[in-house]
Amino acid sequence: MLHPSAAPPAPPPEVTVAARPCLCPVGHRGDGGKMAAAGALERSFVELSGAERERPRHFREFTVCSIGTANAVAGAVKYSESAGGFYYVESGKLFSVTRNRFIHWKTSGDTLELMEESLDINLLNNAVRLKFQNCSVLPGGVYVSETQNHVIILMLTNQTVHRLLLPHPSRMYRSELVVESQMQSIFTDIGKVDFTDPCNYQLIPAVPGISPNSTASTAWLSSDGEALFALPCASGGIFVLKLPPYDIPGMVSVVELKQSSVMQRLLTGWMPTAIRGDQSPSDRPLSLAVHCVEHDAFIFALCQDHKLRMWSYKEQMCLMVADMLEYVPVKKDLRLTAGTGHKLRLAYSPAMGLYIGIYMHAPKQGQFCVFQLVSTESNRYSLDHISSLFTSQETLIDFALTSTDIWALWHDAENQTIVKYINFEHNVAGQWNPVFMQPLPEEEIVIRDDQDPREMYLQSLFTPGQFTNEALCKALQIFCRGTERNLDLSWSELKKEVTLAVENELQGSVTEYEFSQEEFRNLQQEFWCKFYACCLQYQEAVSHPLALHLNPHTNMVCLLKKGYLSFLIPSSLVDHLYLLPYENLLTEDETTISDDVDIARDVICLIKCLRQIGESVTMDMSVIMEMSCYNLQSLEKAAEQILEDLITIDVENGMEDICSKLQEIRNPIHAIGLLIREMDYETEVEMEKGFNPAQPLNIRMNLSQLYGSSTAGYIVCRGVHKIASTRFLICRDLLILQQLLMRLGDAKESNLQHLSVLELTDSGALMANRFVSSPQTIVELFFQEVARKHIISHLFSQPKAPLSQTGLNWPETITAITSYLLQLLWPNNPGCLFLECLMGNCQYVQLQDYIQRLHPWCQVNVGSCRFMLGRCYLVTGEGQKALECFCQAASEVGKEEFLDRLIRSEDGEIVSTPRLQYYDKVLRLLDVIGLPELVIQLATSAITEAGDDWKSQATLRTCIFKHHLDLGHNSQAYEALTQIPDSSRQLDCLRQLVVVLCERSQLQDLVEFPYVNLHNEVVGIIESRARAVDLMTHNYYELLYAFHVYRHNYRKAGTVMFEYGMRLGREVRTLWGLEKQGNCYLAALNCLRLIRPEYAWIVQPASGAVYDRPGASPKRNHDGECTAAPTFSFQVWNHFHFRCIKLQFGGEAAQAEAWAWLAANQLSSVITTKESSATDEAWRLLSTYLERYKVQNNLYHHCVINKLLSHGVPLPNWLINSYKKVDAAELLRLYLNYDLLEEAVDLVSEYVDAVLGKGHQYFGIEFPLSATAPMVWLPYSSIDQLLQALGENSANSHNIALSQKILDKLEDYQQKVDKATRDLLYRRTL
Repeated sequence: MLHPSAAPPAPPPEVTVAARPCLCPVGHRGDGGKMAAAGALERSFVELSGAERERPRHFREFTVCSIGTANAVAGAVKYSESAGGFYYVESGKLFSVTRNRFIHWKTSGDTLELMEESLDINLLNNAVRLKFQNCSVLPGGVYVSETQNHVIILMLTNQTVHRLLLPHPSRMYRSELVVESQMQSIFTDIGKVDFTDPCNYQLIPAVPGISPNSTASTAWLSSDGEALFALPCASGGIFVLKLPPYDIPGMVSVVELKQSSVMQRLLTGWMPTAIRGDQSPSDRPLSLAVHCVEHDAFIFALCQDHKLRMWSYKEQMCLMVADMLEYVPVKKDLRLTAGTGHKLRLAYSPAMGLYIGIYMHAPKQGQFCVFQLVSTESNRYSLDHISSLFTSQETLIDFALTSTDIWALWHDAENQTIVKYINFEHNVAGQWNPVFMQPLPEEEIVIRDDQDPREMYLQSLFTPGQFTNEALCKALQIFCRGTERNLDLSWSELKKEVTLAVENELQGSVTEYEFSQEEFRNLQQEFWCKFYACCLQYQEAVSHPLALHLNPHTNMVCLLKKGYLSFLIPSSLVDHLYLLPYENLLTEDETTISDDVDIARDVICLIKCLRQIGESVTMDMSVIMEMSCYNLQSLEKAAEQILEDLITIDVENGMEDICSKLQEIRNPIHAIGLLIREMDYETEVEMEKGFNPAQPLNIRMNLSQLYGSSTAGYIVCRGVHKIASTRFLICRDLLILQQLLMRLGDAKESNLQHLSVLELTDSGALMANRFVSSPQTIVELFFQEVARKHIISHLFSQPKAPLSQTGLNWPETITAITSYLLQLLWPNNPGCLFLECLMGNCQYVQLQDYIQRLHPWCQVNVGSCRFMLGRCYLVTGEGQKALECFCQAASEVGKEEFLDRLIRSEDGEIVSTPRLQYYDKVLRLLDVIGLPELVIQLATSAITEAGDDWKSQATLRTCIFKHHLDLGHNSQAYEALTQIPDSSRQLDCLRQLVVVLCERSQLQDLVEFPYVNLHNEVVGIIESRARAVDLMTHNYYELLYAFHVYRHNYRKAGTVMFEYGMRLGREVRTLWGLEKQGNCYLAALNCLRLIRPEYAWIVQPASGAVYDRPGASPKRNHDGECTAAPTFSFQVWNHFHFRCIKLQFGGEAAQAEAWAWLAANQLSSVITTKESSATDEAWRLLSTYLERYKVQNNLYHHCVINKLLSHGVPLPNWLINSYKKVDAAELLRLYLNYDLLEEAVDLVSEYVDAVLGKGHQYFGIEFPLSATAPMVWLPYSSIDQLLQALGENSANSHNIALSQKILDKLEDYQQKVDKATRDLLYRRTL
């Protein structure tokens, strides 16, 4: 209920009509034969529930205790429930904190529930419940006003008045730029309010006293900040109670407005109907309203004697009295009875002034009168009668008045809610425009024999838009007979609780152990029916209407109900005609349909036929069509069957009536085509994506929150669902009509086959709403996560006026948003954002079903659909089907935008053809999922696409080789290897084949492969592996020996065994090594005996050459020998560091002798000071030479460190830092060789940190571990040896601590490696 508490300020330029956003109509292909757009403002509206479904609204409760209130007396008046709303003045401004934000409330007995809502953001702590001790809240006794800093709520009970001061939203945030998705409500800190503060509440005085049984009231803020409350006086007339401003001390005052004798004489001359004489109780106000002017307030009172009185609070004078019965045609009976049910509303327009709306209630009829207040000189006022409107509805709940329209809410005897609106100046014969209300759920659910009762009832109970969470929770509590249950449940949790409760009740009633299936089914249906009836009862209770809430700044109309809030949105012209009551259709303005009167009449007649068909179709017939859509069966056959059934059961000659109406249509084909084009959302233009980067950042961020709340998303998607449902019914009836036309022979030249396509399209949108993965439908998910951003950016991309001057108009905006959302959902339009959203949110079951619905008829984005269907099949484990879909999608690469984005590389370079890029992307996907068989099949198919592109051929054949090898298909892997055209790739694969088969011990295959043109490469690979790995772990020498023997190359086989024996003698100095060495030499001799004597010889390698060969492991460096350096160099180094050691432990004589040879070694500057000793200079000289004379693998560093450690000399820090920068792994091995375990632990700890990025520059690591950097490594073998050495003495607690330190570091390292690997794999699949 709207209660104007203050004169609304003049609407700023932001809300003028000329400055509205560019809300373009839905783009259709072609504009020929379109319906006219005129009269759109006079169309009907549709109610959409905004009830929360996830959890019941959580109210924070507070008790308001007022000193001096009396306990409720038995038999006292119980006030009816009421509701109301408040809109912020700047709620229609595009760049305002209070944009799309409003407050609404409900009163019941001693309770007031206050809620703040926003369509842009989700408000936190936005619901409070106030309980007034010993008091009852007056119906409509809540009034809200706003100042620059505060929102002030004025409340009236039957004993007290209250003022509640809350912060204004604009003062709660640091800036006007709203970017968060959640914000605190103005009610957040209401717990800090002191309700007992005498400054903000007052008892209603006994004298003059409130009129008994009266519910009228009004309240407002004066320009000085005073809170004023007007109430009917017990003796007649009005009294006003005034609270001083909240921040200025003052006294409470009471003023009684009475008509003086002087005023009586003044009114006599110009208003014959004015009251003359004393006040009487018949003057008691039935409805009060106030209009504030500069320093005064006009109080309007519609009284029990049917008169309207206007008082000036400042002057305390009655300025006008008007008899409303003068405007009532039949007034004789009314004049003799006291008025009841009269209502008064005000509406102010800066351009037109003040409008006064009066509802005069009479038995079995009602009348609205609209007046304009006219002032003359000398402060005389009169009423200018604008319009009188009559209605047959009896019980008016509420009505709202604007400067152009009246919105009215009725509740009839059949418990039906009726809402209508009318333009009170321009209307056709007083014709009210209907609002199509959301019906209550069906009273009975028909369950077929093949359906499970529990599933059908659960489907009906939990279908979005059917039942509210509150109704289900209350029904559950009653059904369980007071059992303690947690009612703060989500939608899915509530579903489980309901199922459990009904099943428990059923089992508790069973007394027999055995049932027939039919008996159990009947019992099951009985209990579910009982619970459903309970839910229906509570749903009906929470759906009881209480008030209308209308925002004149945005033209948004809401319906406040007992348990939730619903929104009214305009219906499109087609839906308007199809849903319009038959009597309204007869008087519909034809110019709103088409400028051509004949065409308009044809369309209206066509709609009448469709309506009659729709009313004749039974539930079973409707199910036939729905199941045909769902199962992708012929819709024409379904329509033909329904028509046959209609003709069979036609006992009232309804079909003959339809046929006669069809004869009246001059051109049925043109009328049907016009109706179809009006429903078509197909467009060839794809909506731009994202916000315009040319717009300033603050504008883009502000627009990004527009209609971003869960409530707005739910309303938009319910609107789309309503449109889709209605279009489905229209298309169904059109198909049936098509069959009837064919029977009549009037459709010989018609081309109506695409009707089935239209139906499937709409059913596709309908099916999208059907599947629910959570309480949020997938269409809501799509709107909130993807579509809203695109739609808002499109709406405001090219405004007619600057955005700073743009206001919001709810009917236009919601219509445009739902239309654009339908465009994005329409399968035949460019782009496939909806499908991408489903795939991105892992809604694979719904996505698969949706695509299968589109497959028979939709020819847009075919490749994209096949690709996404392939993804669905991968999730469900149907790999072959997935592969088939991926191959089918390949033909559309380069033609569809989604597939082009799919293959676009990160750096933007095109390395091969688009189709090969697509195959590469899919191969990566299959590889990550772990389907090597499918990878091989797809790569084999892709080879034909590669043609002469040898690089792509090499990539694909390498892929085939890798996965054959992984699967253990050794022969196929070898065959794929031989076909790789790139020699470097082929060599890499050959090396991998050798290593893998050795690790699997599948040596026979490795030896027996023919290796055509690859013999030398295989030998080289095995040789390098043999010389690089530890002899104690892998034995590649014996493999190489068998390889040569198999090919009868005995001389090479003997050479291999001789080399093996030499290494065993050097490296494995154990008994087992000696025995093995002897066997190697015997094998070598045997090989030499098998060849001719002149070739039976082997060249013995030079000493140390075994380790200097290319491919020798950098890890192997035995006995500290630095074999790669010249002999004289190591003699020099040995002599040098021996002198350094001698100086370190020598006396003064050694120090004095050293200066001579230090100077002789040409150091750039020899420092001979007390601070620098000869020892220091010697180490400095050693450092300089190590830096100057660098060799491969830094062997000089190794030799120096090895000798120092062998003499037990601590390593200088500069030497440690220098060597760990070039070869930290070798330094670790040296520590291990000399049992320096603690130093080794410190080195490992630092090395792991460096690999992870902490101090990596000190270890010569250019790129630490990350998903985008080259791979890193750790010397695991040495670390394992260190851990083993530490673990050998388990009694040593110090060793245990060191071991744990390493293990902790390695665990942290493994976690980081795992994360980086997953990031790398994810990037590769993009």
